[in-house]
Amino acid sequence: MARSWERMVQRNTQQINKQRKKQGKETIYASKSKSPGKNSETFKGRNIAFPLVLLVLGTMFWMVGSVDQAKGNGMLMNWLGVVLYYLLAALLFFRRPYLKVENARLSTIKFNRERYLPASDIEKIILSRGAVVIKHKGKRTKWIFTRLMNRYDTNAMGTRLEAFAKAHQIEVVHE
Repeated sequence: MARSWERMVQRNTQQINKQRKKQGKETIYASKSKSPGKNSETFKGRNIAFPLVLLVLGTMFWMVGSVDQAKGNGMLMNWLGVVLYYLLAALLFFRRPYLKVENARLSTIKFNRERYLPASDIEKIILSRGAVVIKHKGKRTKWIFTRLMNRYDTNAMGTRLEAFAKAHQIEVVHE
């Protein structure tokens, strides 16, 4: 089934179960498929570097605009730009990046979308002291999770990914 169909079935099942519970009847269950929340582990980080850069840019934009304040033109656009820089920095800071390890796939957020990587598409997992790198098969792209840039717990992530790799016969490289 398509994911949107599964979500619709789950939503409708929850609504019907609430009604049946109020009536004192036994609840019904959705499909026999596994729920995405079961048997998965999520490792969350914290994006600090790019929001800090945006704050610095917003402050510089404010300083340049305040120098130009004597002329009096464009003050609204100056403040709008500064506020938007600060809001974008706050949005990126509070929206935490993550790596979710499920039964047969990995998922993360990249470029404002959730990306999935099935276990069959993983070539190897490279574990180092401060970073975890997941290499795709047949592509040059890599997923890189670092302790320095995004404040991930790479030690816990590494042990979980080793178990994931062992279950799916994926090569693990320690550096």
